[in-house]
Amino acid sequence: MTKAPESNPTPAQVTMTLSALAATAATPRPSGETLQEQAQRAMRGITAQLKDVTLATHGTWQLMWLALSPDNANLVYIAWNSDGSNQFAVVVRGTIDNPTDMMEDLGVGTVVPFTAGGSANIAVSSGAMAAFTQVATARGITGAAAEQAPEDRPGAPGAVVPSNATLKQALAAALSARPPMPQPVVYVTGHSLGGCIATMLATYLQAQTWGANKPLFALVTFAAPTAGLKSFAEYVDSRLWSLNERYVNAYDLVPRAWADLPTAKGWYPPPGPAANEEVKLLLTEIDLLRKGNAYVQPSATSAKTMNTNYSMYDKELVNKTTSDYLGQVAFQHANATYLTLLGAPVVPAGPVVTAVNPTAGQGNTQVVITGSGFDANSVVDFGPIPCTEFKVDQSGMRITAVAPDGTGLVDVRVTNNLGTSPAVGLGKFAYDNGPAPVVVSAVAPRSGKADTRVTINGSGFAAGAVVRFKDTVAGSVTVNSPTMITAAVPARPFDLEKTVNVTVAVGVATSPTGTADEFTYAG
Repeated sequence: MTKAPESNPTPAQVTMTLSALAATAATPRPSGETLQEQAQRAMRGITAQLKDVTLATHGTWQLMWLALSPDNANLVYIAWNSDGSNQFAVVVRGTIDNPTDMMEDLGVGTVVPFTAGGSANIAVSSGAMAAFTQVATARGITGAAAEQAPEDRPGAPGAVVPSNATLKQALAAALSARPPMPQPVVYVTGHSLGGCIATMLATYLQAQTWGANKPLFALVTFAAPTAGLKSFAEYVDSRLWSLNERYVNAYDLVPRAWADLPTAKGWYPPPGPAANEEVKLLLTEIDLLRKGNAYVQPSATSAKTMNTNYSMYDKELVNKTTSDYLGQVAFQHANATYLTLLGAPVVPAGPVVTAVNPTAGQGNTQVVITGSGFDANSVVDFGPIPCTEFKVDQSGMRITAVAPDGTGLVDVRVTNNLGTSPAVGLGKFAYDNGPAPVVVSAVAPRSGKADTRVTINGSGFAAGAVVRFKDTVAGSVTVNSPTMITAAVPARPFDLEKTVNVTVAVGVATSPTGTADEFTYAG
């Protein structure tokens, strides 16, 4: 159920909403699109969501300028609040990827001077500096200004912002188009790596010369990993901010990097998932990437830690397995989790594919795609091949498509202005009439003793299928249909983990493992 917007949303609710919108259209279309096409798709998606009056932004904010780095690693946009408050926001997206992969990419083993802050004695990681440089020097996408439609908001400064300007040039143009009273306030904000970059970007922008219409700067970050050493933290804290707030979920791994990452080895409290030895080793290896550098988080005027009692967690990810732990890490770090903890409505989700039927065939086969978030702007791809013949049902939950010519095993994905659906096991299509991909999507019940009868759902099941609980073969297997198997739980070897993956093998094909196929032995 979507939470109704507050009549007077807090700055944190507004800036976290703006930060969440920065992830719009983050994934390029699988069949390919130019950087300009992707940036314009992101602009259309952000513009549409900013007009949504049910969000904490109340429909009063307007997109003015957007830049996407050449490698799609970073995105930054400027928005303006048309409610008369003279508020602006500089919003940084950062890298979109698995949280643990993201931390490995930050280059924390080497520190460099942050001269953009005005001193050679301020040290930040080389990875954070590279990301900051990309954002500070990125130019808006040429031709994207047509997507802004500034004429529908009288007095909007977007009309005078050149689309190919740098961030500083675009912000200067926007500020010059507004009256000096009330004094403008620029919120610099971001979630995750975007928050890390925002701490650097805010100090850089604050140090610039802005002329007669000099703004106040506010720094509000969410889930931000640490950008630099003590010298950088002290520099950020010494600046005069209109507002300086840092929000952290107590059980979010990412902001623990790189000041106290080993703390997460003791996570998660009951009901879990507790870190197993593989997870602890992974955390040790990631922490070693900093090579002894002592990173320090800025204190902020107001550092707020949420979810301290672990009342919010993904109840489907509580087993002591690596996949459950990493899944819980992703949940605790997600934009939607932060918005919920702040009491703000969650931003609209992009398209999701849950299944395709049939899962095997040839070019020109009619395929029904089920899921959610499908709309009139949706396009369909079978792997790297665009689908040219499809129809979106008015329910937004079904697409009937004709498979384009192709070969091999491909992911069927849907893209619209909000994003691209993730690749999922049940969303695969096998050309040349198969064999159909073997996938386990659910096991019920999810716990029990030996000889318990379980129902296994998925796809690609056929006569002769072999069911294994990790390496132990199940008995009394019945293939009820291509999507359902019943089997008896085998006895648990004394050295077997309590929670195991259930796999199905049909011929040479074996289902991939994941959190959906887990079974826990009782007792």
